[in-house]
Amino acid sequence: MDMRGRDYISDLDFSKEETEHVLELAWELKSKRNSGLEHALLKNKVLAMLFFFSSTRTRGSFEAGMAQLGGHAAFIEPKTTQISHGDTEMELGQIYGRYFDGIAIRHCDWGVGNKYLRDVAEASIAPVLNMQCEVYHPHQCLADLMTMMEVFNGDIKGKRVAVSWAYASSYLKPISCPQSLILQLPRFGMDVVVAHPTGFELMPEILGEARDLANKNGTGFDVVHDMEEGCANVDVVYAKSWGPLMTTADDEEGKAMQDQHSDWIANENIMAMANDDAVYMHPLPADRDIEVAKSVLEGNQSVVFQQAENRLHAQKAVMALTMG
Repeated sequence: MDMRGRDYISDLDFSKEETEHVLELAWELKSKRNSGLEHALLKNKVLAMLFFFSSTRTRGSFEAGMAQLGGHAAFIEPKTTQISHGDTEMELGQIYGRYFDGIAIRHCDWGVGNKYLRDVAEASIAPVLNMQCEVYHPHQCLADLMTMMEVFNGDIKGKRVAVSWAYASSYLKPISCPQSLILQLPRFGMDVVVAHPTGFELMPEILGEARDLANKNGTGFDVVHDMEEGCANVDVVYAKSWGPLMTTADDEEGKAMQDQHSDWIANENIMAMANDDAVYMHPLPADRDIEVAKSVLEGNQSVVFQQAENRLHAQKAVMALTMG
């Protein structure tokens, strides 16, 4: 399956079969990493990593992944370049596409990020990889899917996932993570229930796509406005905060809306609503004892560190297949 030169901006840029191919390679690379076996599939290749939005796991996993594949990753902050002084998306794509073998971008500004990635991709001869924009977070979702398959021994069809909003006292977080989940999971036969307070809706076009995919694949898809209802009898509680960006992009107004729902916390009571063998997932960082109880985040049902590790392996597979 030749995927060389392919952009990965939306979760649906790769077909279900291509996504399965990525995951198969991810497990192979994970095994080699754990066994100490060399896997320099990208020897002498270089990835540009352009961050408009700060990161811990994303930068670490892409940078480590390129080194383990035998290549190099260049960390680039826009403020250290001429982007703020006139370099356009077309120029960046044309020039970096010639300098580098891949361009990875994280740009989460509302109404800006996704278009920026697509404009760079249009001009670049090298593949453009989405490290998160305001619409999609595809590499995180690959790691999530990989983790669910590991947890349930590959048998995820018919499993029910609660993609739930949770309160956070910090900034208004992007809606891209839940949006990627609701697009990807129905393709693999998983039932999805989205739970959020009124005002914290996801993009209607993404919801429409998700419902269409659920109908096509014969899976359940529900939207509710009560956390307990959303997490009842599920196999995965994926509870995290996101901003009310479809209602307002104003930080103060959004913060006031968030503060009205401080009782939306992933605690032991919420986990008790789920099935006995349910797992808790979160892409991190999490607001401890605000967004999720520490006892849940670090408890026996939590797989957040396995989930974080799988970012490394899933991303290495994407890079190897698109940049090789």
